[in-house]
Order: sequence, then structure tokens, then C-alpha cells
Amino acid sequence: MKKIAISLVLVLAAFYSEAQYKKETMSKKQERKEARREKINQLMKQEEEGEVVFNKQNVFGIKLITDGYGLSYEHGRYKSNRKTILYQFEFNEKRHPKEKSEAASVSGFQINSVRFGKTNNFYQAKLGVALQQRIGGKGNKNGVAVSGILGGGLSLGLLKPYYVDVENFGRKTYPTIIDSGYTELSAAGIFVGWDELEFNPGAHAKLAMRFDYGRFNEQVTAIEVGLMTEFYSKKVSQLAYVKEKQFFFSAYISLLLGRRK
Repeated sequence: MKKIAISLVLVLAAFYSEAQYKKETMSKKQERKEARREKINQLMKQEEEGEVVFNKQNVFGIKLITDGYGLSYEHGRYKSNRKTILYQFEFNEKRHPKEKSEAASVSGFQINSVRFGKTNNFYQAKLGVALQQRIGGKGNKNGVAVSGILGGGLSLGLLKPYYVDVENFGRKTYPTIIDSGYTELSAAGIFVGWDELEFNPGAHAKLAMRFDYGRFNEQVTAIEVGLMTEFYSKKVSQLAYVKEKQFFFSAYISLLLGRRK
């Protein structure tokens, strides 16, 4: 009987401890939630009084472009609650609309492919400055703040030859492969050709809209959609026997993540 009583006491003690732990955990979560709500209220009050709520932000982005893809980084300086100066860096790759991947050879269970006619990988490193002006979202605690962005800067085009492994003749490039009738085996790989890199300086400009979710949060979560124009000092070769261009126009969408202080 004594053992049963001890066991019962231990079980009750365990249940009590678990209940207390859950209560304390819920209490801490509630405290954090209340503190966050109070902080947002204070920031809203500061903004209504004309004070600058945040001073700076650092944001990273992943970009999908109608003719490629890229990564971005920006450092923003708040001039007012509605105006921010953005210092931006991007690294993108452009692909020609007619560029296609085709099967070249079969090795075991692996199908080797090439981008037929591709002459160069065309990368761009960009430095720019932009003005971000908020045009909507006033009064929302965690609503969407809508901003317009206008910017531009310098672009550096990087042209890396696109090499292909061909049968009996090592590595060759287009259009030599087509003109000589070589048989393609597979693409040589992204690490081949960097020692033959060519530079093509230029300039760029963009016009965009940014949708910032929870503008009073320290964490930045936003989507940006926009249009870009780029001009380079020399014509860019991307595909064999296709007209080369100096001017590029594209649209993009970007997912942005970062922090503001």
C-alpha cells in the first residue's frame, strides 16, 4: 500500500511539474508577444511624430529575370520614414532566349548535354544607387508597405567562352564546332574558360515596385518586381550566327530577406 501511495505521489508530482513548465513557457511566449506589440506601437507613435524609425538596412535577394537569374545585396540608409537611399550590388547571368540544351552523348545511364551554338557565358557585376520612396502602407502595423524604386549605375559584363568536349579533338567552341563538323560529347563545365575572360563595361537603370511585409519589423521580407535596361560598350556574343546586342531590356521579380535597424 505504501509503494502505491509513493507511486501516486510521484505521478502527481510529474503532472504538476509538466503543467508548471507549460504554464511558464506560455507565459514567456505571451511576454515576448506583448513586448513585440508594444515595440511596434512605439515605432508607430515615433513615425506619427515625424521621427525616423529605422536608420539602415542590409538585404540579400534572389532574382529571376526574363533572360536569366541573379543574386543581390543592398545597404539602405533611411533619410526619412518614407525615403531610403539604396547602395546595391548584383551578380547575374543572362541567357539568350533562343538558347536550348540538347542531348549530345550517352555515357552509361548519364545523358550528356550541350547548349547548342552557345558562344559565351554572359555574366554581369553591377554597382548602383537607387532611391526608394514609400507610396503606400501608412498606418498598417504589419500590412504591406508599397514603395517605388528608381536607380541605376555601372555594369561590368563578363564574357567566359563556352567550351564543349568534342570527339577526337579535345575542347572546342562554337561556331568552330559547327563549321568543322565536330561531334559534341558534353559541355566542358562551368570552371573551364575563366582564364580567357573578356570584360565589357556598361551602365544600367531600373524602375521597380517593392512590397514590404511588416514594415515595422526588424526583419525585412519583401518582393520586388521591376524593369531593367542595360547598355554595354561592345556588342555581346551569346549564340553563333545570331545577331549580337549591346542593349538589353528585361523584367524581373526578386525575393528579398534581411534586417533593418
